[in-house]
Amino acid sequence: MATDGESISMSVAVAACVAMAVFYVLILYAPTVILRLPSASSHTEFMIRRFICAAICTVASLVFTAFILPIKSWEASVILGVYGIRTDHLWQGVVYPLLLTSLIYASSLVLKLLFFLESWKENGGGCSSFNHISSFVQTIPASVLTGASNVSVWRNFIVAPVTEELVFRACMIPLLLCAGFRIYTAIFLCPVLFSLAHLNHFREMYIRHNRSYLRASLIVGLQLGYTVIFGAYASFLFIRTGTFLALYKLHVTTF
Repeated sequence: MATDGESISMSVAVAACVAMAVFYVLILYAPTVILRLPSASSHTEFMIRRFICAAICTVASLVFTAFILPIKSWEASVILGVYGIRTDHLWQGVVYPLLLTSLIYASSLVLKLLFFLESWKENGGGCSSFNHISSFVQTIPASVLTGASNVSVWRNFIVAPVTEELVFRACMIPLLLCAGFRIYTAIFLCPVLFSLAHLNHFREMYIRHNRSYLRASLIVGLQLGYTVIFGAYASFLFIRTGTFLALYKLHVTTF
């Protein structure tokens, strides 16, 4: 981390992380609660509002973190490097986490490979398989154009990975480490805050979707457990690689 050797207190670091986590959730309700805007008329409008809110929170968190951390230089490359946005050792930061994450899905990948080989044999070999591959490649441009106009694609592959990983990993981990927390303590604290930020889903399940209290608790509890495990793994990768791109690849790959 590019700092001048000074540190911040643990209480300040924890308070800053909690504030960013709370702000990330609360700002999502700002359009209707604070600005008193009418309810969104469509799902697309609803998601666009949330995109804007998440972007505002992310920028504010980045600026807030930069002023708290004892950064020794205000050059753009130094500040971006604190958040893992860097170009050095880029391929190691992408390839190694990708290979490590692939181990989680090794059985599924092997099963699909065996299915492909069996299908290849049944279809008589290369020519038919080549035609299938060629047909698949030809559908890629149309799929990309369709995805570019799909608000859910933007949420799952652009907005959520970028904003969540910047706020809950790229901002919080430097704060905790600079405050003197041990690496494994930081790996534990970040996913806890990340999971607690998903508690707003209980309100949506219980009120908007009319789930029972027990059912909503079970669904949200399972989500919290998953986010803690995912967050700990993501925090570990970020500390080990120091690159934000590794976080983004992980978030997209495990979606």
